[in-house]
Amino acid sequence: MRRLLIACLALSCAAAQAQVYRWTDASGRTVVSDTPPPGKARNVERNTATPLPDDGLPYAVKRAAEAFPVVLYTAPNCVTECQQARELLNGRGVPFTERKLEKPEEIAELKQLVGEPYVPSLKVGNQSQRGYDANAWHKLLDLAAYPKTAAKRSTSP
Repeated sequence: MRRLLIACLALSCAAAQAQVYRWTDASGRTVVSDTPPPGKARNVERNTATPLPDDGLPYAVKRAAEAFPVVLYTAPNCVTECQQARELLNGRGVPFTERKLEKPEEIAELKQLVGEPYVPSLKVGNQSQRGYDANAWHKLLDLAAYPKTAAKRSTSP
């Protein structure tokens, strides 16, 4: 019985590491399989995607962050609303980049994005929101498929 269990575990590990092939067969059908295609197959693709790094984030968060990265715009003199903004993002487990506006080119970037250098502001993918509005920020994050709750992240300084 123990040998059978070990054999099953070995086979399942091998299957988990198997390549995935996609090709068009002679009759024009698309085939997806873990076995290499026959010699007459066309448009052969082998899955060579590298796995996302294991940074402890749930898969849904990784996918959303890859498609719709989040940038939080703050300033050194923004205290209360910027802290609330960080807490909202951290509370949802959203990985984000914080840009503290200190240089003229950073201020110009935000002005071009939202019309005026108003902090905090949020950019999710290509969408942006000027000023802290929890409901609007949640809607942006929902549209980008960020889970409503995920692993808590530490608050940025």
